[in-house]
Amino acid sequence: MKKALVLALSLACAGFAAQAQTAAVKPANAQVKAAGPQIQFDEMKYDFGTAKQGEVVKHVFKFKNIGTQPLVISNIGVSCGCTTPEWTKDPVMPGKTGTITANFNTAGKMGMQNKVLTVESNSAAGNAMVSVVGEVKENGTPTMTVDKVESASATSADKVKIKADEGKAKVKAKKS
Repeated sequence: MKKALVLALSLACAGFAAQAQTAAVKPANAQVKAAGPQIQFDEMKYDFGTAKQGEVVKHVFKFKNIGTQPLVISNIGVSCGCTTPEWTKDPVMPGKTGTITANFNTAGKMGMQNKVLTVESNSAAGNAMVSVVGEVKENGTPTMTVDKVESASATSADKVKIKADEGKAKVKAKKS
């Protein structure tokens, strides 16, 4: 009888101990709120694919304050003057969202581009970086103006535009 009582008491204690340990374990996907403000972006990099030279690529980065205090973005540094940011100026309360809009002017740019925006805020994790990437291709048909042409149909005072399109040249003469 004593053995049965000791065994039942031991099982009860073991059950309570196991239950106490399980309650302290958090699931791996549980979101832990950081002390202070904490910024979390939906995406860190936006790939615009290809754009023609001279176009303005615009993208809105969305973020959430997953911290416990208001998040304030004080500045956004850019890697190039061709990128201008706009952002939520008011404090973003815990659990709320804000936006950062990146405007990348492709004028004068060619080839692969990677424009980095450094988000300076009061986030507990410090500065965050987001980027806009993609390829800038030549815009349409190049046009060249020639001041002097020797031809039977144009004089040296005429302006001539030469357009190259898929290996063929077109010439337009215009009286000055």
